[in-house]
Amino acid sequence: MAKRDYYEVLGVAKGATDQEIKSAYRKKAIQFHPDKNPGDKEAEEKFKEAAEAYEVLSDPDKRSRYDQFGHDGMRGAAGGGFTASEMDINEIFSRFGDIFGGGFGGGFESFFGGGTRTGGRQRVHRGKDIRVRLALTLEEIATGVEKKIKVSKYIKCDECSGSGAEKGSGYQTCSTCGGSGQVSSVQQSFFGVRQVVSMCPNCGGTGKIIVKKCHKCGGDGIVKSDEVISVKIPAGVAEGMQLTVSGKGNAGPMNGISGDLLVVIEELPHKLFRRDNNNILYDKFVNISDAILGASLEIPTLGNPVKIKIPAGTQTGKVLRVKGKGLPSVNYHGKGDLLVSVNVWVPKHLTKEETKMIEQLKNSSSFNPPDTIKDKGFFDRVKDMFD
Repeated sequence: MAKRDYYEVLGVAKGATDQEIKSAYRKKAIQFHPDKNPGDKEAEEKFKEAAEAYEVLSDPDKRSRYDQFGHDGMRGAAGGGFTASEMDINEIFSRFGDIFGGGFGGGFESFFGGGTRTGGRQRVHRGKDIRVRLALTLEEIATGVEKKIKVSKYIKCDECSGSGAEKGSGYQTCSTCGGSGQVSSVQQSFFGVRQVVSMCPNCGGTGKIIVKKCHKCGGDGIVKSDEVISVKIPAGVAEGMQLTVSGKGNAGPMNGISGDLLVVIEELPHKLFRRDNNNILYDKFVNISDAILGASLEIPTLGNPVKIKIPAGTQTGKVLRVKGKGLPSVNYHGKGDLLVSVNVWVPKHLTKEETKMIEQLKNSSSFNPPDTIKDKGFFDRVKDMFD
């Protein structure tokens, strides 16, 4: 079955703000939540479909690709993604729990409190994600690069092997929840009076209590440390793009699941080039003689220099295109181009001999513009360059 448009799924316009998208997703999630629609497979699929739409539209980079290429733009998207048919309900609870502000009607606390559920009802703690910014040169972006990043993070305690329990000690079943990790209560919610199952406040949803806490980590099973992480950056990444290194965030308490390392790309300014999507823009100044007579000139690229031909009679603002000397696409085959904007250099200071030569030429018909110029103006040339 063909995928529905993500904006249609959430019921928002294409130009919707981030807050409107977030609010729309929250309404859909509440409407089709499994707790409100027990045993309803259609509602569950719509719940997953809304989560998939929100996962894309809440991410600026993914949303930009989706707006440009539709569902095809999500194939191989940097940072991963998921489809509704492949999603697990618990994964949705874990990834988007912050939307509900720490619990909805009491019943969602076991899902949205920073942990996930295992096959039973016990809670498994998940470590927090870590977001870092990584500055890259255009040369590094052109070829891809492997970077080593030093990150201060929580790692598994080596004293207790992440269990949180002192050596020789262990766990005992939580007396409050009887080991289930959950307690029941009757509460008033959006949907009236209902029995609500929530996380056990005594054991934090794990169903067990440490008999004697580890002296090094205090029972958390994690300690602060530095780690050097190697990150492979694909060629063609762009400013603001986010890459995900799974499992390299903070370790989860008590042998929980590690969070992710989120690497946000920054582009360093280049002394010669400017970037326009996958094209590289370069300003080349030529002397009047070369502009009049034409010339073959060497210009730099992000790799080895190349020679370009300056046609005779070249005017300031003419754009020359060097195919395939731009940046590669991070998601598709092919490369952008190097766009060379030619600027004719007019000298500010002349010798007496040079002045006499110019004066002899200025009355020549070849050196005076005609009344009607057929060449395109500056703004038309700029439009052609970006088209």
